[in-house]
Amino acid sequence: MPETIAIVNQKGGVGKTTTSINLAAYLTYFGKKVLIVDVDSQGNASSGLGIDYKNLDHGMYEVIIPGPITMKKIILSTTLEGLHLAPSTPNLAGASVDLVQLDEREYRLLHNLKDIYDYYDFILIDCPPSLGLITINALVAADHVLIPVQCEYYALEGLGQLLNTVTLIKENLNSRLNILGAVLTMYDKRNRLSEEVFNELYRYFPNKIFRTVIPRSVRLAEAPSHGKSILDYDPRSVGAKAYERLAREILGSYDSLKS
Repeated sequence: MPETIAIVNQKGGVGKTTTSINLAAYLTYFGKKVLIVDVDSQGNASSGLGIDYKNLDHGMYEVIIPGPITMKKIILSTTLEGLHLAPSTPNLAGASVDLVQLDEREYRLLHNLKDIYDYYDFILIDCPPSLGLITINALVAADHVLIPVQCEYYALEGLGQLLNTVTLIKENLNSRLNILGAVLTMYDKRNRLSEEVFNELYRYFPNKIFRTVIPRSVRLAEAPSHGKSILDYDPRSVGAKAYERLAREILGSYDSLKS
């Protein structure tokens, strides 16, 4: 079975999609087969990989809402060998309403992912900025939660609610779910506030903060507009090196668990 990681923070603009795309890129760089599942109706993970998601016939909405469309029918290749995408489309904006009427509505994503487990080493789920039914589906389908946290004044706002949601999911819907860790994004070592946020995070994650921090980077910000990961766009940039280190750190944590 692949390792399934939900990349979650109900706060927008913290680097969830940037982390999904670039972590996936470097996992493939290290020889892993990776699927990004875009369950955000904004489709940023899809467009960030060069996919014109607005003109697709089918996407994750048609998979999550019962019908003839399966995961295998929507998965697309990307420019990186070993990296595939299950795209979002604008239809996904209505999925939370449509899911309410369905039986086992929290398990829709999990049931569909099982069909493609044999093809991948990692599945990364890029979640929307909310704790609604789509994010709950992602948490039920996941083995691990990765939480990007932006280095800003309101960074920790709502983090307690997210942790409570993870606890409830673990107790009631998905006993295997655990917190992989928090990763600091948009870090500026010249900014005292970044240090304060880093220190404050230890209150929430005493042993769950990745040593790798993701810096503020113009090149990281530019890459999605070209439909590329930072590995494709500028592999020598500081942002690229940071995501390479994060991928190494995550792979190392899995190796230590298995040894």
